[in-house]
Amino acid sequence: MALSIYSTLSRTQAPFAPIEPNHVRMYVCGVTVYDYCHIGHGRTFVAFDVVRRWLEASGMKVTFVRNITDVDDKIIRRAAERGITTTELTEEFGRAMQEDMLALGCLAPTHEPRATDYIPEMLGLIEKLEQKGYAYQGSDGDVDFAVRKFENYGRLSGKSIDDLQSGARVDVAAGKRDPLDFALWKAAKPGEPSWKSPWGEGRPGWHTECAAMVHRYLGVPIDIHGGGSDLAFPHHENECAQATCAWHQGFSNTWMHTGMLLVNGEKMSKSLGNFFTLEEVLEKHSAAALRLLMLQTHYRSPLDFSFERLEGAESSLVRIAGTAQNLRWAAAHATGEPDAALAQKLADAVAAADAEFKACMNDDFNTAGALGAFFGFITEANSYLDAADGAVNAEVVVAAAEFIERSMDVLGIELPEQEAELPVEIIALAAERAGYAGDDTAEAAEALIAARAEARAAKDWAVADAIRDALGELGLVVEDTAAGARVKAK
Repeated sequence: MALSIYSTLSRTQAPFAPIEPNHVRMYVCGVTVYDYCHIGHGRTFVAFDVVRRWLEASGMKVTFVRNITDVDDKIIRRAAERGITTTELTEEFGRAMQEDMLALGCLAPTHEPRATDYIPEMLGLIEKLEQKGYAYQGSDGDVDFAVRKFENYGRLSGKSIDDLQSGARVDVAAGKRDPLDFALWKAAKPGEPSWKSPWGEGRPGWHTECAAMVHRYLGVPIDIHGGGSDLAFPHHENECAQATCAWHQGFSNTWMHTGMLLVNGEKMSKSLGNFFTLEEVLEKHSAAALRLLMLQTHYRSPLDFSFERLEGAESSLVRIAGTAQNLRWAAAHATGEPDAALAQKLADAVAAADAEFKACMNDDFNTAGALGAFFGFITEANSYLDAADGAVNAEVVVAAAEFIERSMDVLGIELPEQEAELPVEIIALAAERAGYAGDDTAEAAEALIAARAEARAAKDWAVADAIRDALGELGLVVEDTAAGARVKAK
């Protein structure tokens, strides 16, 4: 099944083919760095990280650009409140954002431009729009985009221009000819950062930043432009309008938007006490569990977050990792002649789950469906291990373990280590209880297992129990399996 993607612009899902064969040019709107990233940011960036990973796993090169907005009304206000410069504020929260994305397991972008480094490109874009009659300088000194001169305005967000009111981040200023017009360049105000321009000192409008940086790094049109659903209007609508008018061609062939994140069914809000930063969530829970939770919902659907669901994801991770480990253990310690019919059943299950996983991912990155097929396979694999009772087909069970590990890797989910490193104290215990004379912890464990087995065979329960209890004091346990015994952390 070929990859198909739903585009917000067309309201349809269609086969995806990059403009340049096997090279995807992708831009995702980044963070306005005036505060710490919250889990809503995490939802968006995990979704697009998986989009990128799947494109690359499908054999495509991806040039992935994610910007940093480092000049904005909120930034200016927050810096003033703290009595520091906007540069100091954005450096602090820019680093925090990058650390959060790394902690969340997101791949670093190919390019991560900061808005203030591209003022000349923004000025060039604004001049072009003014020359073509789409921009004007108002009486207040701002340079605004004349929305009604762009006949397709509202097409991306699905809004009628006659019903629109100014978006939440568009200031209705006295110098505008129409309330819907938006600022491309804002005239300088006392105490605010500003740059020289043909229209006087000032700073760029929010919507102009991304259009200029997309053109600078990727050219236009691009293959994919993404962001949260809250950006569709006005931000992406305004980006698209000015870029299309400036360069007279489409801006992005595919527009992707993630659904809203809810917390226990409610919109996340500091006033409701249900607002959580990524940092505070990741202090108590693994990034792998948070990613797994987020990917169990399709990226375009609202995601309902709860700590109860996050705990469930942690448990699921342990089960997944345990299954992969048990498959590899069984392959390395196979006993007896494997049942051919049972082995073929597992091999068929691997092939079917792999095919379903790929089909779901190619169906607009349907991670929820892919994980459904994946969890069904985990049940099949564990059933096989129980039925085989140690007599496994090593080749088939290794292939099953590889499918589990490969699937998690392409989703950026790092499985927890199940085999804890054995403590060095086990060597002294093995010397005392089993006469072991080496210095390898794994060999020491094997010696203790053999000594325990010998004691049990001789019905010397006191010795067998003493070995078990001594291991217990080291935080270890002997696990008896059909393929033999092994020492594991409790």
